Amino acid sequence: MKLFPFTLPAFLLAFFLWFPGLLLVACGTGGAGALRLQGETMGTTWSVIVVPGDNHPLQAAPVRSGIEQVLRVVNDRMSTWQPDSELSRFNRNRTTNWFPVSSELVDVVEAARGISEISAGIYDVTVGPLVNLWGFGAGQAGTQPVPAEAEIEAARARVGFQHLETREQPPALRKQQPDMYVDLSSIAKGYGVDQVGEYLEAQGSGRYMVEIGGEVRTLGLSPRGDAWRIAIEKPVDLGRAVQQGLKLERGGLATSGDYRNFFTENSRRYSHTIDPVSGRPVIHRLASVSVLAQNTMLADGYATLLMAMGEVKGREFALEHGIDAFFIWRTEHGFDSFATDGFRQLLVAPD
Repeated sequence: MKLFPFTLPAFLLAFFLWFPGLLLVACGTGGAGALRLQGETMGTTWSVIVVPGDNHPLQAAPVRSGIEQVLRVVNDRMSTWQPDSELSRFNRNRTTNWFPVSSELVDVVEAARGISEISAGIYDVTVGPLVNLWGFGAGQAGTQPVPAEAEIEAARARVGFQHLETREQPPALRKQQPDMYVDLSSIAKGYGVDQVGEYLEAQGSGRYMVEIGGEVRTLGLSPRGDAWRIAIEKPVDLGRAVQQGLKLERGGLATSGDYRNFFTENSRRYSHTIDPVSGRPVIHRLASVSVLAQNTMLADGYATLLMAMGEVKGREFALEHGIDAFFIWRTEHGFDSFATDGFRQLLVAPD
């Protein structure tokens, strides 16, 4: 059942796991071998490879159960697909009163607001009305006819992160405009990855890889004793190919792209990445951007922001703010790319 397919599909799979020799890793086994577990969540799939600690043997069944419980909690708080989630109930609330929520939901909203503030609103989790209008919302297929100007202006009037307030004690959210709609799809999936990673650490593992729909967190060494290897996908509409490989021992990695969810009308391509200021899909050559950060939640949010900015402004912003990122943009002859210094240090040639 699709509990949480985030409504901005740019945050769907933008790279896939690249792990040579993966078939040699024990699947679903305990003892000294690594566990490899998979499942479904948030309208996509999750994958975990975890190496048990010397004094912390792990069994597949309880670890899987624990992971699924962690993901259920994230859905229960932040899903826009799940009608009874905290976020869905807040979105249905048509008042400007404080609305009680979990402290975890407040934390994620505050993290999102921080990115909104530093970007002057180019990143905005209240952009949902525009996303829905253009046909890229929850349950939509991205085939909506181009909306009329009056419809765009009406939706824009409901957008603005500065009208969303948070309170830590007791935890609550408040809208300054009753019909605001909050969509955490650009950051909550990364948060879910982090939560699974923290769960595994609490079970005694210091070596794992967690992936949900392309968002990744790693810690320690892979089962074969070297850094985890991940492949950044070439941003093509059809098929799968590797653009670049990288190695990662610790941190979060997220990718945003425009090549999996778009529609074409009158020979013009409309991406799901919406500019909150203009109310329209962004127009630039950037096809994909990957971000490394201390956690996957921040990587997720910043990848979304840089994708909205485009290849020129995004690169300038990343360099100015010390964000480790890898950009891939379209040219007349295919693709070109740029990596910041911190990202470049982790790049490796695919096997």
